[in-house]
Amino acid sequence: MVVPSTTPVRQGTAASHGGGIPTVDMSAPGGRGALSRQVARACAEHGFFRAVSHGVPPGPAARLDAATAAFFALAPHDKQRAGPPSPLGYGCRSIGFNGDAGELEYLLLHASPAAVAHRARSIDTDDPSRFSTVVNDYVGAVRQLACEILDLLGEGLGLKDPGSFSKLITDTDSDSLLRINHYPPACTIHKLDHDDQCKMKSIVRTKNGNGLNPSAGARIGFGEHSDPQIISLLRANDVNGLQVLLPNSDGKEVWVQVPADPSAFFVNVGDLLQALTNGKLVSVRHRVIASACRPRLSTIYFAAPPLHARISALPETITADSPCRYRPFTWTEYKKTMYSLRLSHSRLDLFQVGDDDSSNVGKGEQE
Repeated sequence: MVVPSTTPVRQGTAASHGGGIPTVDMSAPGGRGALSRQVARACAEHGFFRAVSHGVPPGPAARLDAATAAFFALAPHDKQRAGPPSPLGYGCRSIGFNGDAGELEYLLLHASPAAVAHRARSIDTDDPSRFSTVVNDYVGAVRQLACEILDLLGEGLGLKDPGSFSKLITDTDSDSLLRINHYPPACTIHKLDHDDQCKMKSIVRTKNGNGLNPSAGARIGFGEHSDPQIISLLRANDVNGLQVLLPNSDGKEVWVQVPADPSAFFVNVGDLLQALTNGKLVSVRHRVIASACRPRLSTIYFAAPPLHARISALPETITADSPCRYRPFTWTEYKKTMYSLRLSHSRLDLFQVGDDDSSNVGKGEQE
């Protein structure tokens, strides 16, 4: 287990890494049973963990970083050929369709090989197949890790079919995405102001007991949100910026800085996984602060089901003491709701069932 020497470690629990961030050694030094319990506990208590010794070779990541860094170094008019985001493609500052903004530029790609090949023609005009190969190799490696984590979760939760989660993202019609975010150094942030879309400014806000108050001197790179999909795997360079909202010892939610670790993957529970587990696993809220003097490059794989997939709490997660919390919905329905709301909205709350409905929903799902 890779942990600070001062951190106590108990079998079956995840070790802490910087400010209470749990770390899970995916090489399973204590055996698969212990590993599945570690993963399940980290996702239940934090909705987030740092995966080390994960088995993803460094080559695909290094090649993707080089390819995307070369793209972001292009002249503005060359990058704009891959945009504007709809929501896929190249975007700058503007996030979504409802006024959210951050100090970043990004590429958002559908993870299917056909979609990557189509978008590559506007990203690498010299050799589109070169970019497609790099992206597909990376997606293949990270999808395998995502499936392993989801299967471990299924085992740790005691599901009858531990592969219930991973089957959703390995379907040929999976709606998984790959997002590459480039946060320029704070001292050169003005270089993004190359069109009307990029002339928006933003301010970071922090959560405390009195709600949201501005924090002086900080720039928001990507605002507070939860990920809507099943699970997200984030990898970044050695520049800090990622923060997660976690309860402290007093039970109050505080923003915790996640120490950068280019060799690790940071795993987020998404909204769909919270719904599938009837709230046993928590979709973590997080954000990125872009105040560093060096550029930050991050890549996130969002593992999602097919658009037609029906999302409902698994029977094992519904009991008399824990009735069904969310009504069934499709991924298409949830995406439409997501696109109609601001980034920080707690979308899953809109799918909660009332007290009169919960027993009927739970009964129907178990039958």
